Amino acid sequence: QVQLVESGGGLVQAGGSLRLSCAASGRTFSNYDMGWFRQAPGKDREFVAAISWGGSNTYYGDSVKGRFTISRDNAKNTVYLQMNSLKPEDTAVYYCAAARRYGAGDYRTEAYYGYWGQGTQVTVSA
Repeated sequence: QVQLVESGGGLVQAGGSLRLSCAASGRTFSNYDMGWFRQAPGKDREFVAAISWGGSNTYYGDSVKGRFTISRDNAKNTVYLQMNSLKPEDTAVYYCAAARRYGAGDYRTEAYYGYWGQGTQVTVSA
């Protein structure tokens, strides 16, 4: 079992930045691919970014490419999402997710991940 706790959300003006953190506990963190998803009111959960277990591979959703950066520190059991040039449409609850490495499936889908955090709210004002 892996427990995930997100932090770092809040209210920011358009054009600003935030860094989200997701602290993991319960299992060896470096055995897990990690992802970030978000869900805005009335919309489906959307893939934001993913990073492989060793940190060598990163992937981004089209809407955040060039503005967001995912990273991880396996020594601290933490994955980060640096969000720059934020837009009002980035407003959502952001979720951290974990998947055992070498898993089958598409890392961009919710089904790939077996563990989820409770989410942290990000609100971007115009």
